[in-house]
This record gives sequence, C-alpha cells and structure tokens, in this order.
Amino acid sequence: MPYRIETPHTTDLPRLLEVWEAAVRASHDVLDEHDIQVLKPLLISHYLAPLQLTCIRAADGQVSGFLGYAAGKVELLFVDPAEQGRGIGKALLEDAISRLGAAQVDVHEQNPRALQFYSSLGFRVERRSPLESGGRPLPILHLRLIR
Repeated sequence: MPYRIETPHTTDLPRLLEVWEAAVRASHDVLDEHDIQVLKPLLISHYLAPLQLTCIRAADGQVSGFLGYAAGKVELLFVDPAEQGRGIGKALLEDAISRLGAAQVDVHEQNPRALQFYSSLGFRVERRSPLESGGRPLPILHLRLIR
C-alpha cells in the first residue's frame, strides 16, 4: 500500500510524543519508567527540533509513524504499535534513503526487532559502542546501508 509521506505540523507534536511513548514501551525494554519520564519532555524540547521530520497518517488523520533525519542518518523512527507490520516504518525509511540520502542508523543492541527490521532493508552493523550517547552502559549498534 503506498503511503503519503509528509512533514508533521507543530500541532502534531503531542501525537508524535504519544507514538514515541507507545513504541518505546513496546520495544525498548532497556528503558525503565524513570528513563521514559526523563526523555519524554526532552523529545520535543531538544531531540526533534534539529531533525527533518516526516510522518505517515492513518485514515483518521492521526500520525501513525514518524522519522527524524539529519546529516545522512536516521536519528529516530517510531511507529504506533497498533500500526506496526503494515509497512509504515519501511515506507518512511525507504523515503529517507531515496529522497534524503539516509545511509546510517543506530539501534540499541537489546532491540533485536529493530536490528532485524533495518537488516532486512540493507543495513549492516558497522561498529558497536558499549555506551549510549548519554553515557549509560546500553550498547549501541551503528548500522550503515549496504546496497
């Protein structure tokens, strides 16, 4: 199914936060409740602002998934868990690759579903970091697109 990819509006920010939180709770076992509550306000105030954002909407107009891109790298990709498996993440990623030139992405080592998803679309582990960007001991896999 072809999806229309667009730039989210500032009025969509609360929905982006909802999608992020639902997706994180469904797939990021390495983050506990405290981590989620700390990151939640930072998402809009710090993490999303410098990114080029794209999204896909459900039939009701609500954002189903979104991607953040900067300087050749997919910085984040989240799909509402109720919408996963319908090609939304794939459509967003393929758009970022073809239109924006995305060729890198990082994933938590403890998120095998994300690794499998990116690997299925041509990304391979380039290197591993034992710490995430915040300095916590959560290993990060740095992936690069190999075509």
